Amino acid sequence: MKFPLDWLFLDRWYWITILGCSAVMIGPFLTIYIIILLPGILKAVAVLSLLAGWILAGSYKDWVKAKHKEEKPQAS
Repeated sequence: MKFPLDWLFLDRWYWITILGCSAVMIGPFLTIYIIILLPGILKAVAVLSLLAGWILAGSYKDWVKAKHKEEKPQAS
């Protein structure tokens, strides 16, 4: 008996989607777990580095959006 969706398990994008979703779900938990296992001063450095990266990424996103808004031609 042939499985009706056997082509799906051989599709590359199916597995890329499954692995991507798993990474998005498991990644933050692993990051927090690793930070919890660090000694005191490294824990503070890791949290501050994570916060700095988050701030930089948000600032860059806002800068790119503002840049695109400036370059967008104004309709009269």
